[in-house]
Amino acid sequence: MHPHILNRKQTRRELVRSSLALAALPAAVAANRREGSAQQQVVTPDGRVYDAYVNAATKEGQFHHYTCEFDASWVVLATFGHDVGFDEQLAIVGHDTSIEPWYEETADGFVIYGGDIFSAFSGDYFENFLARTTGQAMLPLFGHYGLEAAPVHTREGIEQTLLQGGLVWMKATADFLPWVPTAWITPTGEQMLTVLGNDHAVVVMGYNDYGVVIRDVLGPTSSNWDRVYEYDVDWETFLGVFNAQGADGIGVLPPGVARQGRVIQPAASG
Repeated sequence: MHPHILNRKQTRRELVRSSLALAALPAAVAANRREGSAQQQVVTPDGRVYDAYVNAATKEGQFHHYTCEFDASWVVLATFGHDVGFDEQLAIVGHDTSIEPWYEETADGFVIYGGDIFSAFSGDYFENFLARTTGQAMLPLFGHYGLEAAPVHTREGIEQTLLQGGLVWMKATADFLPWVPTAWITPTGEQMLTVLGNDHAVVVMGYNDYGVVIRDVLGPTSSNWDRVYEYDVDWETFLGVFNAQGADGIGVLPPGVARQGRVIQPAASG
């Protein structure tokens, strides 16, 4: 299925495509979710309406060609008061240079052989399109700056984080486009589900019944000169891409908010 990405700079063709996508969403499900939602909705200055919306920090472009995970984490950290550059982030996350990622096509599909992306970043972030890491490796970065962070693997977890004023760092595909399913294998034989050529990382900053709103600092590039820094993606497309990357998300809460089990509550004063 071709993804439906909505933004505020749509062409007429894109607008029609987006309208058809929204019309195709199950109306009964949307109605039930609205009925069960008691929170005050947020209206942005340009008239968009969300159940939750956090005005995430932004910048123009990535640190380097293949540093999207760190650009997404910059968004989260900067929103919550920490302007942290790439080198400082990489020093905390770690850089596995024991093997430069490479891939091959096997009888069972594509396989990438790379470093331990469960504990560090792997690959040449200037040249290698396979360079990447995971939420598990990025998680300590947020804790280093005193932010409450935990893995988020479901729509419910994403919504809960956003309703508490948090943001969700996540692995995606560029422009939420279709992907080639791929397995990543570390030097010790650990495997994980990923994508081949359009691996990306973004931040979820809001949601409503129809989908999520994304902060993507990649901006316009030769692969998409019309790419904007903030855009909406319908739930069906979003969850498909999210799951293709192993539902790899991190819910990060603002300072002063603590997570207790499945319930997020304000931290005790003092």
